[in-house]
Amino acid sequence: MPDSPFPMSNRSGLLRTTLNSSVAPQNLSHSLLLLEHSNATAMEDRSLIEDAGDDMDRGKSRVDVLFPQFFEVLQTHSGGADAFEVIQALTHICRGVVEQLELEIERGVGGSQGARQREAILGWLRQEIYTWRLVHALFYDRILLQTDTQADEAMHDGPTLGGSEKEVIQQLYTINATLREYQLVVDWLEACYDPGEQQNPLHCHDRMMAWENTLFQLENLQGAAFGKGHEIVAHLDPDASVREKRPLHALDEEDNLRLSRAVFAAIRSGRVDDGLKLCKHYGQTWRAAILEGWRLHEDPNFEQSVAGVHEKLPIEGNPRRDIWKRCAWMLADSKNYDEYSRATAGVFSGHLSSLKSLLHSNWHDLLWAHLKVQIDIRVESEIRGCCLKRYQPMPDDYWNGKMTMEQIFEELNVAKDASVRDFAQGQLGIIQRHLILDTCGELLQHMARWVEKDAGQLSPHQLRFMAHIVLFLRQIGRVEQERQAEKIIAAYVEVLIARAEPQLIAYYAAALSNPLQVKLYSSYLEQVEQKRQRELALDAALKAGLDVEQITRITVENIWLANHPPGEFGEPPAGQISVPDQRKISALEWLIQLPEQRGELLWQANAMIRTYLASSKMECVRQTFRMVPGDIVQQIINLYCSVDNIPPREECCVKEYLCYKVYLSGVDSFVEWSRLHQNRPKKPQAGGSSQDNFTERMAIERKEQAHRSEVQRWEHKVKEQAKQTIDTLYNVLMFPDKGWLVDPFIEKQPENAVQLNWNHRLLQMEKLRSICLPEIALCLNEVMFKSGDFAGCVRLADEISSENRQLYKVYTKHKLAELLAKIADASLELLNSKLDPWGYPITV
Repeated sequence: MPDSPFPMSNRSGLLRTTLNSSVAPQNLSHSLLLLEHSNATAMEDRSLIEDAGDDMDRGKSRVDVLFPQFFEVLQTHSGGADAFEVIQALTHICRGVVEQLELEIERGVGGSQGARQREAILGWLRQEIYTWRLVHALFYDRILLQTDTQADEAMHDGPTLGGSEKEVIQQLYTINATLREYQLVVDWLEACYDPGEQQNPLHCHDRMMAWENTLFQLENLQGAAFGKGHEIVAHLDPDASVREKRPLHALDEEDNLRLSRAVFAAIRSGRVDDGLKLCKHYGQTWRAAILEGWRLHEDPNFEQSVAGVHEKLPIEGNPRRDIWKRCAWMLADSKNYDEYSRATAGVFSGHLSSLKSLLHSNWHDLLWAHLKVQIDIRVESEIRGCCLKRYQPMPDDYWNGKMTMEQIFEELNVAKDASVRDFAQGQLGIIQRHLILDTCGELLQHMARWVEKDAGQLSPHQLRFMAHIVLFLRQIGRVEQERQAEKIIAAYVEVLIARAEPQLIAYYAAALSNPLQVKLYSSYLEQVEQKRQRELALDAALKAGLDVEQITRITVENIWLANHPPGEFGEPPAGQISVPDQRKISALEWLIQLPEQRGELLWQANAMIRTYLASSKMECVRQTFRMVPGDIVQQIINLYCSVDNIPPREECCVKEYLCYKVYLSGVDSFVEWSRLHQNRPKKPQAGGSSQDNFTERMAIERKEQAHRSEVQRWEHKVKEQAKQTIDTLYNVLMFPDKGWLVDPFIEKQPENAVQLNWNHRLLQMEKLRSICLPEIALCLNEVMFKSGDFAGCVRLADEISSENRQLYKVYTKHKLAELLAKIADASLELLNSKLDPWGYPITV
């Protein structure tokens, strides 16, 4: 089993409140903080030389770096045991941000308002750090340690009878996972303890004598400084104040209370040895001796004969621990001592009331108090059941205090203090409670409910935190309902979409099911307008393993189907494309990046061209056509290796695309012919009078000669353009393979014809034939008529009426009558030219 990279107490550390392990690691807080110290120091050094710059964001930029940094951590770690390395790295990252914010507050960056906002951010981040520590400590034990001890549990029914107190409890912690988890939570609560204002309750003094003011007053009873009438104790033994029911000197009473508070704060933070040092430093060695009485007894000399050593070894712990414990219980239960002294005794004697009276206003403190008592009861029960020794009985109230973890949390939920209830019923309290209870399914239900009901109230960093908890639980196999997990991750992806960071969006979207990742990532792509940003977004999606083909297709369809209120972007100038249409056309860029999407590109481009043709938006048609690579037909053939292997949809798309290509060529040629035909060179103005001199007459003749040459060139251009236009327009009418905008023969429709709206497409093409082909025929007739090719106009009727292509079927009666009237005009011109109505010479 690989060692955990996350700093965690070993088994001797787990037993530090029960065993005599003064040289072992103190607790979880020490190991965590020591590991983070070097990294945090380096971060602080870097931040010292950074320029704060514009701080209008009030620390927001500092905390927002967690988004990319969390992504980098997850991306650089694989599965398996790396899950716990990830937790360690996430904790370290959060701690670095906390250090930077604390430094900015200390510097006064942002003023008082900036300090308040940074403090709010710090409050959340600290709780997040605490929760990540809890996740690592608990699940490392549950996933790795408990698995390793299953074989030991099968071999041992319980601790060995007759062992020493220390041996019994060592074995108990080894095989009892529940007790071990209790201890882990206690270690976590002590590691995360924040003493606040009580951090430095003592004045800094050198080593001093205890109760020196009381001693001085007793030795100088007649002293004017104290006077008579102040009743104080008559003796200076530790029990004098209680026995005589008299106080110490007022200054000593104050120092006593301050020391009691400092000792309890050290115990609350898991630093019992520091509390002992404080007692010794301030001359109260008896208080230090009292704090030593809880240690478990073990006489190593019983094992001395095994090693063959005859030297007597020191005895560990308190051989009269049972008597000490009962006395400590009585002290905690007494009203004659201050609340901190009572609570200190209550920690080691399992007296919950003394702890609750002091720690009533904080959820974490109350949880710590309950768990300390539960551990004490279970340890004491095991000792008295397995050690062959008579013990002093404990009061019934001691044994009646046993509770389960569920009962503890139920009591916290209905605590008298409103702040405790608020935290217990708040998000962090619920998350930490379910992590401790290992009810991951209920935790996911709560988080999914928050996302559904309070999505607008959840900050981006709350969603980031919850999403990474879900990812961790999924990795270790603790997710029961994937739908709930995906709902939470999807909410976080939406936060990242608002930040427009493609790598992050793609990475976390890949953790979702295909329909959801397609929906979310396509919604992101709809917002990306710049070409370079689009390339980066697609690259990120490809690296993350997303279904890029489906995502880009959905993106183009969504943009195409988006409705814009009339007048939202104003009316475009004549001959220009509106902003919505430009956006829809440019969306085709999403389908250009991947060669395997050439068929989809043609399909979507053709759909746009059909709509724009029906709306007579020729500039949009041209722009859409230009979006398609010119060699797309050859690319599709190469993609499928040969023409015979092209699927039905792509085969129909290729022909439709070629139809539009021919149509645009014909329309553009006709527009160019019209422009040339209407721009006949203007004849120069008539010359002057007959009295003009020779120079002026020569200039006029040169102008007339230049005009005649220009007219000749114009006539030649018009003639050539007319010939080209007639050919291109005839290419539309005479389009091969069943005609213009008629699909080639395919054995059957595509398998996904329903999803493609295949029949709707066929109706659109039939409608376009009825619109475009009659217009092409009129344009063709106009070119031939104005070019003097009247016989060609008459022959056009033969092509329309031919049964080979049956073009007459696309005509309505009105349009057909219009065309026939123009052909009749051409026949009349032929008759005026002494030819028959079909353009042939008249023979008698």
